[in-house]
Amino acid sequence: MTQPKSDASASLRSEQTHVLRFQLNGEPVVLAVPAHWSLLEVLRYRLRLTGTKQGCDKGDCGACTVLDNGQPVNSCLILALEVEGHDVQTVEGLGVGGEPHPLQRAFDVAGAAQCGFCTPGMLMSAEALLNAKRARGDTDIDTAEVAQALSGNLCRCTGYTKILSAVEDAWRGAR
Repeated sequence: MTQPKSDASASLRSEQTHVLRFQLNGEPVVLAVPAHWSLLEVLRYRLRLTGTKQGCDKGDCGACTVLDNGQPVNSCLILALEVEGHDVQTVEGLGVGGEPHPLQRAFDVAGAAQCGFCTPGMLMSAEALLNAKRARGDTDIDTAEVAQALSGNLCRCTGYTKILSAVEDAWRGAR
């Protein structure tokens, strides 16, 4: 026979909710989240930022890739509480003033997105690469380094050639 839920179990649930403070796409965020929620769950289901895709929930596909303090991470693998005080960027934070980001334009021109499911994660991994190259003062890019940067992102539609070309084109166009 199932016992009715007691006030103690309700109290336990409320104790497992924590206030989370971080920067999201350049804006401060403060919200209460369940301690066991992943960053992906907070982004999609609490903040309604659905550009970050829920794919495998195991870190295999990269569809949920976001930038955490500039580094690409699988948001399905980290607890939301781990980004306390961090700067998180999602695909929604790429464009400025309604204008597409150079990577988004390059993906469009190259035909790099087919079904589009992997595209947000690809864009965020590519953004991390291009930001790192800018910080180092690099002047060129090669396909092997783009492929390495995107190696954690799976695409079932394109065969990657157009994606790799789009990232290279975005780099060259921004130079």
